Amino acid sequence: MLVDDPLGKQRESYDNSTLLSEYEAAFDEIQASACDELQVAELDGEIVGTMHLTFIRYLTYRGGLRMQIEAVRVDESRRGHGLGEAMMLWALSRARERGCHLVQLTTNKNRNRAHRFYERIGFVASHEGMKLHFTP
Repeated sequence: MLVDDPLGKQRESYDNSTLLSEYEAAFDEIQASACDELQVAELDGEIVGTMHLTFIRYLTYRGGLRMQIEAVRVDESRRGHGLGEAMMLWALSRARERGCHLVQLTTNKNRNRAHRFYERIGFVASHEGMKLHFTP
């Protein structure tokens, strides 16, 4: 699911055993963290969606807790049937359960359908995000 769109194809790969070991190492590190959760959506024994939740403690908001949502993916054949919305509503419930005061995510400026989707759920494009990539 990470490579099934034009943006994912530019940065992800799964056809090399070296890269597979890098994904496995990242998975192990994320799973070991008390601040991270890798979640999957499953239908009829098949994984059809994924997301990575990170809980971040801040000094602002009186030491508040935020949830960052990343790597949201729904299997291409399952899109348009409410699965993504169900996943996001579950994530928002998880944030409330953990005591978060805010949920945030980033989405590529080119993902117009994703922007409309997140806005429909209640997210507001309130900030301008910035990144600085390092060359390995």
